[in-house]
This record gives sequence, structure tokens and C-alpha cells, in this order.
Amino acid sequence: MEDNHMEESDQKLEIEVAPALISAHPDQIFVSVSVGSDLRVFNLQNGSEVNLLDDNGGHKDSIRAIRFSKSGRLFVSAGDDKLLKIWDTKHWRCFCSVVSEKKVTSIAISNDEMFVCFADKFGVVYVVDIRDYDFENPALLNKKAVPILSHYCSIITRLEFSPDGQYIVTADRDFKIRVTVFPKEPLNGVHEIQSFCLGHTEFVSCLAFICNQDYPQGLLVSGSGDSTVRLWEYTSGSLLDTCDVGTKAGILNSNQEQDEIVPAVTDLCAMSDGSLIAVAIQSLPGIMLLRSDLSARTLSITKVVEVKGETFIPTSIGPASSIPLLWMVMGASTIHSNDSTPLARVRVVSGFGPDQSESVLDDEEIPGAKPLLQALQGKLSIGEAAFATSAEAVKISMRNLFIKKQYSSERREMRKKGRNDKKNQTSEYHK
Repeated sequence: MEDNHMEESDQKLEIEVAPALISAHPDQIFVSVSVGSDLRVFNLQNGSEVNLLDDNGGHKDSIRAIRFSKSGRLFVSAGDDKLLKIWDTKHWRCFCSVVSEKKVTSIAISNDEMFVCFADKFGVVYVVDIRDYDFENPALLNKKAVPILSHYCSIITRLEFSPDGQYIVTADRDFKIRVTVFPKEPLNGVHEIQSFCLGHTEFVSCLAFICNQDYPQGLLVSGSGDSTVRLWEYTSGSLLDTCDVGTKAGILNSNQEQDEIVPAVTDLCAMSDGSLIAVAIQSLPGIMLLRSDLSARTLSITKVVEVKGETFIPTSIGPASSIPLLWMVMGASTIHSNDSTPLARVRVVSGFGPDQSESVLDDEEIPGAKPLLQALQGKLSIGEAAFATSAEAVKISMRNLFIKKQYSSERREMRKKGRNDKKNQTSEYHK
């Protein structure tokens, strides 16, 4: 009886709510939103929703990562269905679908668009070689993923390539950031570790590079479950500066008890010139803007841009690198309309240019306006009640995913017996 009760408790803790994600094309030609297994893309040039072509029928489970490549010619999506899908954005056809052994947690595309990397929940990073894909004469590719490095059983939360493409940076739930040399032939393995960036006291949730013409190599910024954003000289692993964003945002008291849950940094991104960093924080209805000074190697808080008039706590943010706009989305895989359509809410921040003040655009001012919102949100008008609990659901799920659970030795043995891979091995043995 006690075991059954413990099993039910475990299942409740392990329910994973996938947050809605957003990604903008570098030139803001397309904007994509994923919520649950639903992938939506809107074409801002012709003002219509994109029809995605996939011979395998799209994703079957929650999408955990989406992104455009540096030029925007590629788009990649992956998630809990253990599938990595690579799309050609000229035709919006999935030309390569790769099966992963475990659920995919993060993805990255090399700057030269020759390789796509992804990480799984077991802490392994894989690479897919797409050098033989012909953009002028597109055809389906049949590819297998090759393992190139591992974090030894720690969930990898984010992958990023450095601005010069020399390094691939991996972050995990065990507070580590690893900088690894990315060779010209990564299919042979990525063995040379350049540095470790150590200093966070909770899971690392997000990474971004900031650079400009004077500092092309740039610096690394990271956000964490410890409610801080940190600045790094990543080739040496040196910690340059730390911003306690939870306290400064007014959602965390400086004298808060040590065992209380602090608001995690859920996402961050650098604006086009690298001088501003937008930060999304659990419980913050909007974003925080940090000023980065590359010459002084410092971070400072500029302002909080609040979303007023509704409950909006972003689950994902992303800029278009050539346009001074920041796209934001709020939503979770558990939120649906009456017709079972997954729901999300899209907002946009503007005013990042000189002598301008950052503010949240009204719906009619957003590029694409009502057609875009209808396509990306799943519904044009979304009631306040639909999102009242989504932020808390995502918050709990995120901590359940990234915070290691503690079990007694007896409980660990029982869980081992119920593992699916052990069952599969046993059934294969008896065949």
C-alpha cells in the first residue's frame, strides 16, 4: 500500500509541463511558436500562416526546442517524441528527421549550417552532418546522429555555438557550463575541453553570447535557477560579473530564507548590437533589461519592462537579429481551448533604438497583427483564466525536471526494476 502511494506521488512530481517557445527569423521574415506538439509558423512578408510539409506527420509529443540558423535558411525542432526535425525555410519542408534514443532537451546549429547538434535527457550531445544537403535542389536526407560528447548523466539544458564557431558550449542541471573545442570533423568526436564556467548554485537554464564589432569573440552570459545572470570570459572560464536579478526585480527578498524556492531565470537573449540583454524570470510579468559593457566586462540592470493589463509571464523570448524587436510568448502544453487547440499568448517589445524607450506593443501594433496572433496563439482572444495557473505549472515542472530527486536506497532499487530499458533488455534476452 505504501509503495503504491509512493509511486502515485512520484508520478505527480514527474508530470512535465512543456513551456510554449518562440523563435524569430534573423531578418524577421518568419516567426515560429511551439506549444505542446503543435508547431506554428507565420510568414510576415505575405501575412499568412505557413503550411509545413512533413512526410512523417510532424511531432507527436511536446516540443522542447526550436530555432532558426544564423542565415535563416534552416529551422530545427525537437522534443519529447525523441525526434529532431530539420526544415528548409524556403519550402518549409522537413528534409531530415532523426531519431534520438532519449528525449531531446536542446539544439544548436553551427554558424556555417553544416552541422546540427542536439542534447538528450541522459546528458549526451549528438551531431547530424547535413553538408550534403543541396538548397538549390532539395531532397530528403536519411541521416543518423553521432554522439560527440557527454555530461555524464546530467540533463543538458542548453547548447550554443560561439560567435566564431570554434566552440560549442553546453550547460546542465548540475550547475556546470562546459566550453568544448568544435573541430572541423566533429563526427570523430569532440574531445578537447577548453574550460569550465563554474559559479552557479542551481541548474543553468539558458545561455547567450554578446559581441560587437570591437569584440567579435564576445562574452558569454548565463541564467540559472539561482536567480542570477552571470557574465563569463568563456575561453578561460573566468567569472566577470554577477547580477542578482531576482532581488532587483522585486520578486525575491534579499533576506529570503535559504530553503525557499527562488524565481529561476527561464530565458535570456542578447539584442542585435550586444549592448542589451533581455531576461525572462519566473513570476516577473514582463522582462528585465540588462546593460552589458564589453570593454568594462560588467552587467548592470537598466529597467523592467512590464506587461500591464493581463497576466503575462514569458516562458520564452527571442529577438530578430536585424530588427529591434523582442518577441515573447507565454503558454504551456496543458492549456487548451474548448476544441483542444493548444493555446499560447504572444507579445512584442519595441523601442530598442537610440533615443527610444522600450515598451510592450498593443496587439494591433504587432507586425502581422490579428492574422499573426490568430495563427501563433491558436485563438485570437484568450481569456485571463486560461493563463492564471500556467506560470505556476511551468515553474513546478521546470524544477521537477532540473532539480535532482532524492530517494532512499530501497526506493532506488524499486525504481530500477520498473525502468523501461531494463524491461526491454529482459524481453530481448528471453527471445
